[in-house]
Amino acid sequence: MRLRIEVATSAAEIPWPVVLTPGRSLAYDLLSRCAPQLGRRIHEQGWGPHGLVPFGYGAPVFPQAKRAKGKYAAGGKGTVEIGSPLAAVVEAWALGLREREIVDWGGVALRILNVVPVETPSFESGRARFRTATPVVMKGSGRDEWGVRKTRNAWLMPTDDEFPVFFENNLRRKAESIGLDPDVELEAITWVGAKRSFTVKGGAKPGAPVEVAVRAAPETLAAIWCWGLGQANSAGLGWIKGPES
Repeated sequence: MRLRIEVATSAAEIPWPVVLTPGRSLAYDLLSRCAPQLGRRIHEQGWGPHGLVPFGYGAPVFPQAKRAKGKYAAGGKGTVEIGSPLAAVVEAWALGLREREIVDWGGVALRILNVVPVETPSFESGRARFRTATPVVMKGSGRDEWGVRKTRNAWLMPTDDEFPVFFENNLRRKAESIGLDPDVELEAITWVGAKRSFTVKGGAKPGAPVEVAVRAAPETLAAIWCWGLGQANSAGLGWIKGPES
């Protein structure tokens, strides 16, 4: 399930260091107020056998804002999307948002105009093409060609040889975490955007937006669409655009 938060602001930009980070605090704050036990469980233990955090979100988007080089443009009406494969999480968010008029996004006031559910695609074909709005981050093995570990911060780019294997495994772990069919296959990486690094919880994480073709059970694809691609989805990374299937 996803929610689209329709907002408005008089600010002309959002500082790059806080383009993504406030979403995580917002998600947990809403849970702490409306579903405190669920929020504590997710925050302290994660969910399922792998202890993953089952939610994601995107950065605020302002389609009519005036663009300026080197700045993240804001202004006027915009949207923020947030999602989770767990209905109870989204229901708690919706309840909490109904009680708010303002979202503080890293010091930028976003006035809430409306909160609407976003229909999840059916993915009945068992195939989907996902394109992300934010970079996908993924750690590799950190081992050299002889199998010797050289680093624990082996961030992969989508063009790296290890990326498909680790990316596919991440999707399977997500499915297992919420009790869905983990038979997921990455069929192709069809587009790679520009490399970008965001400083989020745990430090700087580099990655790139991607478009991928994925095969899986319809319910698994729907869960992925509500959650995100790659790691650190609860920090706003790997957020999937639109209802494409």
